Amino acid sequence: METLEEAELCFPQLLNTSCRKPVQHRADTIFLYILLSCISLLTVALNLLVIISISHFRQLHTPTNLLLLSLAVSDFLVGLLLMPLQILFVGGCWFLGSLMCGLFYYASFILTTASVGNMVLISVDRYVAICDPLCYATKVTQKRVQICVCLCWTCSVFYNGVILIDFFKHPNQFNSCYGECVLVINFITGAVDVLLTFVGPIAAIIVLYMRVFVVAVSQARVMRSHIAAVTLQGSVSVTAKKSERKAARTLGVVVVVFLMCFCPYFVLSLVGQHMSKSVAFSFLWVWLLYCNSCFNPVVYAFFYPWFRRSMKLIVTFQIMQPDSCDTNIM
Repeated sequence: METLEEAELCFPQLLNTSCRKPVQHRADTIFLYILLSCISLLTVALNLLVIISISHFRQLHTPTNLLLLSLAVSDFLVGLLLMPLQILFVGGCWFLGSLMCGLFYYASFILTTASVGNMVLISVDRYVAICDPLCYATKVTQKRVQICVCLCWTCSVFYNGVILIDFFKHPNQFNSCYGECVLVINFITGAVDVLLTFVGPIAAIIVLYMRVFVVAVSQARVMRSHIAAVTLQGSVSVTAKKSERKAARTLGVVVVVFLMCFCPYFVLSLVGQHMSKSVAFSFLWVWLLYCNSCFNPVVYAFFYPWFRRSMKLIVTFQIMQPDSCDTNIM
């Protein structure tokens, strides 16, 4: 018969109410701790570089980059707050109490919703830039983008507060033993939440980017057919259009990576899988969703020369020099 010592209770002093630790190989557990800790540190470091770059260099103070800054802030917080707390689940026990459990889920929902909202705003920005370039400067201003970003975060905070209000009133109602941190949302609330925070926004993103790429391909054909007749002024216009299309392609990659990371979790949640039912499901798909926060700055490093230049200036501390914020890095 299994003894209490062999059961490895999360809280040995609570013999009758403590959860049991899952049976794990020590080497595998250590490997997971190291791997996930490295992902967390990398996510924090890379997104911090994006935040410093866009905040410091005046040349990067554009409406599009302001949206990237908002996305980088949410990704940075994922790496700084959510990933370290999620690592605790590797051991199978939650040691931080019911209050921190509730705050963890609240922060997770806020950052996830804010990331989706930022992606929608980025798609709208590229749609206007490519499909209505003559009116882009008047329609997409710094002030309007700031308002949209603030609304995105504010709505995320209040919306998820409403979703989790019952959970905050009774944070332990779904825990079967002491040492668990479990959230269960009823089917109707969960379905509405998935529709509002995933299906609807994803549909909008896909439609907008399909339109963007159709128009971009059309513009490329027109420019190739008239390339010989371009004047000096037209050359500048062509260069600007190429720059906009390149930005659209880069941000398109960001959106595709976002869909690959977010879709499995939300789709399987919608069809009835739940993280309280399967620890392996929760661990795998939640971390895939979180890893999107690490992938975004990696995409920037591959596709944005300005990000590579700014990283070099930051890590070599050249941004500490006077007037470094006016450096030409484009």
